[in-house]
Amino acid sequence: MFFNPTRGEARLFIFETWRKRRAKELLMPLEDLAAQLIEKHPEYFSVFEDPERYRDKEYLPEAGEANPFLHLMMHLTIEEQISIDQPPGIRAHFVRLTHKFESEHDAQHRMMEALSEMIWQAQRHRTQPDAAVYLKCLSDS
Repeated sequence: MFFNPTRGEARLFIFETWRKRRAKELLMPLEDLAAQLIEKHPEYFSVFEDPERYRDKEYLPEAGEANPFLHLMMHLTIEEQISIDQPPGIRAHFVRLTHKFESEHDAQHRMMEALSEMIWQAQRHRTQPDAAVYLKCLSDS
């Protein structure tokens, strides 16, 4: 289920997926997965229902703003990783965290923290993302 959109394409995908879900239109499998994830985040409904206002909005972490599009795309990334067990062992971490938190959704949120740490370290050190860093963060969870 490889999906590597630009920022604009990702946002359009989310807007259109949510529009189609609300209109009860037929969804492709990736759209259906994204719609299920959106449904778990009612705090973002108003954003995804207003493409004109939010299509180009910048979300600044230093201003305390969470980026709902990034959040959903990270969920999709983790879903893909789990489905293909890549990096190897990620599925076992997901199962362990799901038992620990008694929630697949909460397990994915913990995985997002580890994924974010890996990306941050790669940016900080100007290196490629290192799956070992990701898996270590998950092991420490």
